[in-house]
Amino acid sequence: MATMQTRIVLDKQDLNRTLTRIAHEISERSRGMEHLVLIGIRRRGVAIAQRLSQKLHDITGVPVPVGALDITLYRDDLSEIDAQPVLKKTEIPFSVKGKRIILCDDVLYTGRTIRAALDGIIDLGRPMSIQLAVLIDRGHRELPIQANYVGKAISTTSDEQIEVFLEEDDHIDQVLVKKAA
Repeated sequence: MATMQTRIVLDKQDLNRTLTRIAHEISERSRGMEHLVLIGIRRRGVAIAQRLSQKLHDITGVPVPVGALDITLYRDDLSEIDAQPVLKKTEIPFSVKGKRIILCDDVLYTGRTIRAALDGIIDLGRPMSIQLAVLIDRGHRELPIQANYVGKAISTTSDEQIEVFLEEDDHIDQVLVKKAA
């Protein structure tokens, strides 16, 4: 039986610093907070969006609305993952029309999740723009998708896994890289 080699790439303090840096980058590049909203991809992208919203509020004094997007029905592998997929709720308490959206997720890998999220957002209306903020970019793209804001780029092999743990869901903040030994 294979064992897993595990290394911590972000601990609680690193994760907090990383999100603070991303929030500063967003505020610097945004030319104002008008029409800016954050949409997190369920599951951990929502917590990241909420944290970024709080940090942006701390930096600018302006509240930034947050929404949550479920991409389950937009996945291109839906028939492969489960006969009865579990649907979570999309909760976007604002119109996306004319908004500058920052889509938030934990790990950018093949790009397929982001493609599905873009389809989901466009079905809700026509935003002014959509940018992407991710905690981890691990490479290995299958689609031409690139993040505008990256917390940490980690070169990985195809047999490695990135695991993101956030207080909101997992009661701990850390990012691990796991590899079968």
